[in-house]
Amino acid sequence: MGDSKKYITAEELKKHNKREDLWISVQGKVYNVTDWIKQHPGGDIPILNLAGQEATDAFIAFHPGTAWKHLDQFFTGYYLEDYEVSEVSRDYRKLCVEFAKAGLFEKKGHGVIYSFCFIAFLLFLTFYGVLFSDSFLIHMLSGAFLGLSWMQISYLGHDSGHYLIMTTRGFNKMVQIMSGNCLTGISIAWWKWTHNAHHVACNSLDYDPDLQHLPVFAVSSSLFKSLQSTFYGRELTFDSLAKFFVSYQHFTFYPIVCVSRVNLFVQTLLLLFSKRKVPDRFLNILGIFVFWTWFPLLVSTLPNWTERVLFVLTAFAVTGIQHVQFCLNHFAADVYVGQPKGNDWFEKQTAGTIDIDCSPQMDWFFGGLQFQLEHHLFPRLPRSQLRNISPIVQELCKKHNLPYKSLSFFEANRWTIRTLRTAAMQARGLLWEAVNTHG
Repeated sequence: MGDSKKYITAEELKKHNKREDLWISVQGKVYNVTDWIKQHPGGDIPILNLAGQEATDAFIAFHPGTAWKHLDQFFTGYYLEDYEVSEVSRDYRKLCVEFAKAGLFEKKGHGVIYSFCFIAFLLFLTFYGVLFSDSFLIHMLSGAFLGLSWMQISYLGHDSGHYLIMTTRGFNKMVQIMSGNCLTGISIAWWKWTHNAHHVACNSLDYDPDLQHLPVFAVSSSLFKSLQSTFYGRELTFDSLAKFFVSYQHFTFYPIVCVSRVNLFVQTLLLLFSKRKVPDRFLNILGIFVFWTWFPLLVSTLPNWTERVLFVLTAFAVTGIQHVQFCLNHFAADVYVGQPKGNDWFEKQTAGTIDIDCSPQMDWFFGGLQFQLEHHLFPRLPRSQLRNISPIVQELCKKHNLPYKSLSFFEANRWTIRTLRTAAMQARGLLWEAVNTHG
């Protein structure tokens, strides 16, 4: 009996890459997800970024086994004629199956309980120091404790956004709103919107929002061409102002990162009050209202404006260490221009990420994200498992001659500043050329 299946080629699949006509392939079966993107829990951006492509590895990375049963309702009846699986993808998928069988995606350890207790302790020290001490030094130390608590809260929110850290989805959502919106003033809806796009389009200059920091930072001279950001839907303009800021970015990097939290507040408000569809918009706005109630009230109890400003700056600066860490993981890694490809998932993650080498005693400080490659390859894996699987990932990279970049915190900073300086020198040349040309 002949094969009765209907087939289309990869080239034909590529034609269905628009929001109003969106097909993808998973394990060689073609699905029409045009309507599904409107209600996709991970948002529309991840699917749009892989529109018209074979997307098996990305699907496996982000979805538990229970998600497969939902695919049938979108099946077009077509199969991908030239469906092939590379050796590295085959090994990656095998690892995913082995980890699932071993129960690693469910074994979360006691990290969540420890995090809750540590955060509660830091917040207690913050409020006690501000409300029951008249010492300037205690007030500044309280600001540092608040910054440290924001770091730990962000890690907890990050965990809850990638997998269930609570017993039900309802409780998980409650933790997200509490940890993100109520305690840090940064919307979990904004975080999901940007973070999911980052994971799928890791280090694409025009698709990954985590590399789109003009006019203040540019990690590559490719950004000097005023690329079109597909994420923000606008041009990343490299004008005279951007040339000036970028020319000195290796000097301004740390000072700007110390106050970069202000930008996150602004981005949160821009999203929540935009016309874009925002999941749980009311809850997110309510959570932000809670933050902008307790935080100004706490600051206002300090004795004078000097201490109030310094308290806030201290909290921001300490949290800035975390923002530096996020930059270290990607700024000095390989970048590219263009749409992410579903058939080189493993390769793109290894090229675009840098791990931070640290002792197990410091895992709490980095929140598991020092194993950046491991996290990108297996985003649903609890942070307690990342150190355990690191040797396995290293072996797989070695087997397929792919980079596994792991640097000390100091060395990662050096790489990052070197990357920024290289781009700065290139921008400075353009700046002086423009000055000499136009007087």
